[in-house]
Amino acid sequence: MLSRHVTTRAGEKVFIRPLTAEDGRLYPDFLSEVTAEDLRLRFFAPMKQVNPDLIDKLIHYDPKSAMAFVAIEESTGKLLGVVRLHDEPDGKTAEFAILLRSRLKGHGLGWLMMKHMIANAKEKGLKTVRGQVLAENTTMLQMCRELGFHSADDPAEHGVKVLDLPLDEVPAEAVH
Repeated sequence: MLSRHVTTRAGEKVFIRPLTAEDGRLYPDFLSEVTAEDLRLRFFAPMKQVNPDLIDKLIHYDPKSAMAFVAIEESTGKLLGVVRLHDEPDGKTAEFAILLRSRLKGHGLGWLMMKHMIANAKEKGLKTVRGQVLAENTTMLQMCRELGFHSADDPAEHGVKVLDLPLDEVPAEAVH
């Protein structure tokens, strides 16, 4: 299930598909609607904008050890969000990250993208999806709890939560 059409709670028609290098051209418009606060929550550092080198790094990844999906608004072709998963060296665990246009938080798009990523992680044969989230990012922590992630304080980083989702605990029907 690499691609699929979904509808958010707000009724937006969205196509979720693998990210390609050509999607780099969509990033400037996408990032123009991501607040500095949301960038800080995603990258764990203050930034007013994402520099072109980081965008280049984000769109060029090795599909053997990572997957990334974009949500494209069907009516406009605009990039609405990106979710990615990078395999750990053990080949059984992967770390996720997600970023949406700030105005879309709370519309259900993040939930749909996370479920899509989880389904693909299961299909790939991964055992655990993991992420780090700032403790103050209560919206993200709540969504991950609802998706079945277990949360604990990161022993190495104050103010950070480690989220783990054992994929064998996720029923097949929960991700479709």
